[in-house]
Amino acid sequence: MSAPTRRRRWLTTCAITATAGLVAIPASAAPGRHDSSPFGARALARLAAERQQSVGAMSPKAKEDDGDDGNEADEIAEGADQYAEARTSPGIVAPGAYGAAWTSLTKLPSTGGSWRNVTDLPYNSDDPRYRDIDSNSSGGSGNVTGRMAAMAADDDGYVYAGSAGGGVWRSRSGGGHWQPISDRLPSQSTGALTLDGGGRLWLGTGEATTNADAYLGSGVYVLSDPHHGSFSTRSRVGGHELESTTIHELRFGGGKVWAATSEGVWSHSAKKLGGAWKLEYAPNPDYLPGGSKADDPDAAYKNITNDIAIDPKNPAKVVLAVGWRSGDDYNGFYTRVNGTWTRITSGFGDLPTDADNVGSVTFARSADGSRYYAIDQSPEQLNTNPDSGLEGIYVSRSGSPGGPWTKIADYQGLAASGSALTDPGYMPGVQAWYNQFLTVDPADPEHVYAGLEEVYETKNGGSSWSTVGPYWNFGFPCWSIDPAKQTGDCNPTTHSDQHGVAIGRYHGKSFVYAGNDGGVYKRPVDGSQDSSGHATDWTSLNDGTIDTLQYYSVGVGKDLDHGGVSVTGGLQDNGQSVLRGNDKVMGSNFGGDGGDTLTDPANGCDIAEEYVYLSVQVTQNCAVNDGSWVTDPSKATSYNVAPADNAISEARFIAPLAADAKNSSTWVAGGRHIWVQTHGYAIRSGAEWKSVYDLGEGHTATAVAASGGKVYAAWCGPCNNQGFARGISVGNADGTGWHDIALPATGTDGTVPNRYLSGFAVDPKNADHVYLTVNGFSRQWTEGPGAGVGHVFESKDGGTTWKDISKNFPDVPADSAVVTPNGGLAVGTDLGVVSRAPGRTSWQRVGSLPAVAVLQVKLSPDGRTLYAATHGRGIYTIKVSDCD
Repeated sequence: MSAPTRRRRWLTTCAITATAGLVAIPASAAPGRHDSSPFGARALARLAAERQQSVGAMSPKAKEDDGDDGNEADEIAEGADQYAEARTSPGIVAPGAYGAAWTSLTKLPSTGGSWRNVTDLPYNSDDPRYRDIDSNSSGGSGNVTGRMAAMAADDDGYVYAGSAGGGVWRSRSGGGHWQPISDRLPSQSTGALTLDGGGRLWLGTGEATTNADAYLGSGVYVLSDPHHGSFSTRSRVGGHELESTTIHELRFGGGKVWAATSEGVWSHSAKKLGGAWKLEYAPNPDYLPGGSKADDPDAAYKNITNDIAIDPKNPAKVVLAVGWRSGDDYNGFYTRVNGTWTRITSGFGDLPTDADNVGSVTFARSADGSRYYAIDQSPEQLNTNPDSGLEGIYVSRSGSPGGPWTKIADYQGLAASGSALTDPGYMPGVQAWYNQFLTVDPADPEHVYAGLEEVYETKNGGSSWSTVGPYWNFGFPCWSIDPAKQTGDCNPTTHSDQHGVAIGRYHGKSFVYAGNDGGVYKRPVDGSQDSSGHATDWTSLNDGTIDTLQYYSVGVGKDLDHGGVSVTGGLQDNGQSVLRGNDKVMGSNFGGDGGDTLTDPANGCDIAEEYVYLSVQVTQNCAVNDGSWVTDPSKATSYNVAPADNAISEARFIAPLAADAKNSSTWVAGGRHIWVQTHGYAIRSGAEWKSVYDLGEGHTATAVAASGGKVYAAWCGPCNNQGFARGISVGNADGTGWHDIALPATGTDGTVPNRYLSGFAVDPKNADHVYLTVNGFSRQWTEGPGAGVGHVFESKDGGTTWKDISKNFPDVPADSAVVTPNGGLAVGTDLGVVSRAPGRTSWQRVGSLPAVAVLQVKLSPDGRTLYAATHGRGIYTIKVSDCD
């Protein structure tokens, strides 16, 4: 049966980067003159909403049955916005917030004990055990890990991978057998990674894809001995000038290192690493920190720069690519004329110079200096074209970044080059603001690799292209679901959504390394292709020694078949992982984005997994399936059971889902409504949910919890800094007794602040005793009405009144909490886990994790082990006794 009859989950671009950067770009500041909604979210969401219905990925029956109602790709921008909203609302967070929080956290007393990574195994997205109806298995990505933002490689077999949220990793063997080398830094978010001519490794922190949740970094660091050394704070270049920025590219020329950042273009001596960075150009300096308009809601968008091109024949000739992806008056290319940076308006040839068509840009230069190449994303296309935001790929055959430039590819041509993205609504470059890389074969100036959603190659300077790394293998004649084959008769491909690229040598042979939402892949630079233009020789380098998996959630239950426990979790763009009791390789039983997770503590194969927007799937056999449902639909063993808010998008991107602590058959889900179902894992239809309370128009749940039939729900609405509001509602699972809790609107001291309410933890001995975690930062850092203070609150009267118990808790977003068996409290934060021992009022740091966000904490079925779902370094465990 052909691929289009499969109901599979689209891999997505929610792009969540929960790292110890210093501040998120505010999700709801005005993005520029073209678009009054956050980060062009409406335009992007419109493109995404059309995608699933137009690409033909489902049969009519499958579409009818699918809980997303065809809108499952709205998350292209909206999911990222919502992640940032939780951390920035009700206002804008000032630079330095995460840095101060990290300092505070490291000064806390430690509980001792050691965390153990339980996901440091290969994670096979094509695992043939899990080919149920909602799986992406057999798509061709093979072993995966979390998003890679930048790559570097040398001629001695050393490869460096910079992840979005899990730091920088090194391989000494041409890829694989990885080791982390940046764990001592306060920022684990990578923007740029490059080797200079002397072999030093340079790291620019702060992921720079301009997704709303991309956390800022702590500057630029350099390793003089990248083969053996590790980054530390002592290796930082310059002073504090580049703290609280994202760094998109680092380029070298004329004895300088140039940095394209979210706060303008800066330069520094590449030889003497001390002294301050010099601000070369900022289009709107009044909006920089310290400027007269630094507090303006538009400030985060007014000085974004993307790349720097330096003339190899004359390093004094420099071209800057400047601009915000959704468009602003300052977007364009700039060069120095008589000592003054001036917008280029003519002489560029095909490469646009008008603000409407210059957005995110990436340059690449050939080793011999004869060619310059560029990718350009168009703000106008982003806002008007439902198919693609790509303006084009260009070459300057003079070798000068001053041009003239000739267009050598557009999205229609790339779609015809063997792409998997050929239908209206989702074609090559639809996410060009997020997916870009570009590199030139050092041995051949006409041989170029370009990355968008897919990987493209030209061997003749752009006269023709091949999609050597298609989005996936579904839809191609070679594909089949045969469980005896990883990808049918197709060759393995890369994961989708490309971000970083490098070319290096190992054992005398050249390889290209691609970094994307699924980790790191390589192939020979002179590799082979099949008749469709697809590469036949991609190798996944995600061998389990590199764990940058970005979890939203974790679920743990007894493994009745294999012993021990089954551990599952929802992931950014990598579905849901499942780790059985005796597994040596993790499998993927659900595809796309994996959100919240429920797992029956008594049976770890009873699993409910959220895709996005409350699109809930349930399985009672871990979704084990050999694909036989393709010819016999009755053999499907996972089911879409989304409550009605999913169909009308009245739910958060990652919406809250919880089981009653006293009755695992009673579930609570939150969108605009609070939904309850009492069939447990035997639920088979979304119609089995009952709405027990309407939070009100414009309100949507941020957290839910239930114990013994008592239900707590937190909500926001609006959920951004344009009039942010929050509240708590309490009632019973049977629909009785529902009421809103009176919370002061100002967030005065000692009361629940006017910030995002992220989680509840109910005392298992008393349902009226409940804890509340609060995201964002206090009023010291957040300029917004009622930001208040505090991150952990306690109620002993069923939520009627609350007391701030934060004390010495670091001023950092709190994400999740759990009451330990002896009455202690463990809290996951954006920088690790803290706990409060029974009878104590002060907080302590639990073990020592890198500076990575812990989005959810849960207990093992026996209550002896704490599980932490990190968003960038996998799932960790520690003994509960070590938390107290």
